[in-house]
Amino acid sequence: MDDRAEEVRRVLEAIDAVTEGEPPEARAKRLTELLKSVGEKVRKERRDAVLEMVDRGLTYRQIADQIGVSFGRVRQIIADDPDAKPPVD
Repeated sequence: MDDRAEEVRRVLEAIDAVTEGEPPEARAKRLTELLKSVGEKVRKERRDAVLEMVDRGLTYRQIADQIGVSFGRVRQIIADDPDAKPPVD
């Protein structure tokens, strides 16, 4: 097993350990919180990586091909800036 696959396995085991032995209500609540925070972190890291690719001169289509998503999804990833302030009218 390569290092990255091992890291993923450890993360999944840690998720199991976080909720082990809890009643379903507590498990569901904890997993909802975890999903929100992990999702935000993953989206930010993915966006940062895509923006680095843009900075290196790759086109959106090239990025889409390299990361296995559609051109439209690349545009969405780049537009998904949680720190951006809404435009002023």
